[in-house]
Amino acid sequence: MSLKEKNINILNGPQNVSTIIQGCMRMPDLSKEDAAKVIRTAYDCGINFFDHATVYGAGEAETRFSEAFPLTGLKREDIIIQSKCGLAVERNEFDWTKDYIIESVDGILKRLNIDYLDTLLLHRPDVLFEPEEVASAFDELEKQGKVRYFGVSNLVPMQIELLKKYVKQPLVINQVQLSLEQSQLIDQALYMNNKTTEYSINRDGNVLDYCRLNDITIQAWSPLQIGMFDGTFVDNPDYPKLNEALAKIAEREGVSKSAVAVAWILRHPAKMQAIIGSMNPEHIKDVCAAADVNLSHHDWYELYLAADKFLP
Repeated sequence: MSLKEKNINILNGPQNVSTIIQGCMRMPDLSKEDAAKVIRTAYDCGINFFDHATVYGAGEAETRFSEAFPLTGLKREDIIIQSKCGLAVERNEFDWTKDYIIESVDGILKRLNIDYLDTLLLHRPDVLFEPEEVASAFDELEKQGKVRYFGVSNLVPMQIELLKKYVKQPLVINQVQLSLEQSQLIDQALYMNNKTTEYSINRDGNVLDYCRLNDITIQAWSPLQIGMFDGTFVDNPDYPKLNEALAKIAEREGVSKSAVAVAWILRHPAKMQAIIGSMNPEHIKDVCAAADVNLSHHDWYELYLAADKFLP
């Protein structure tokens, strides 16, 4: 089965989108020719969704993407382009004010050399945000045709509820961290009310269940990572049990261990998307083979437990 055959429709959002997203954070490190190869390889493997943010290379990721895209032979309507705003790193703060959101989108569109974004996400919470300002910014961006769909990243349920009270557009995406190693999105439900382990700590307000109940698609970032930026657990000697379990299934399915790790996320009934950040075309091909992986109920739990988890 190809990755395209597993495309999903985001309720009230983009339709027929790939379950694997190509993240573009590392694209500034590439020449425009190499960036074009990454984009085209991802597309040929079945990825039609590309993720950006204003902070990726201080905007250089978006610029490199726009320089490379004409070399791919693709058309704008062939792909879904998403970006995120709200991190004002030049001021060392988060900013969801109306003026900053609109200014950010104008900069995104200019750097990407496009007329509209398919989706715009608010990038991490500005704890001083005024939901009325966000709502006004979204209304203006939608009216002007600059953004088609809206969402958030790294938000807990009550922050989303506060936004929803004022924002009339559906919030269709929440981008959060999830991997076999960073599985706190899932852990608490298993260990609830258990004082013997920190896995019982509710770190996110039950955001996974909340998003499922409210038809919000979760996009899992860093699906192969340890912590936030500590490298990958795949082939890492510090994770022997996990790599042994990954290797067993990888051999059975004829794919890489990375593909199995991503398939573990896609196997979850929440119908999540997984964001990969590799700029290596061969690795992109390897990971996209996750579409071919058939994980059973038992396989899923076996991998989870191999990541040094236990069942109560």
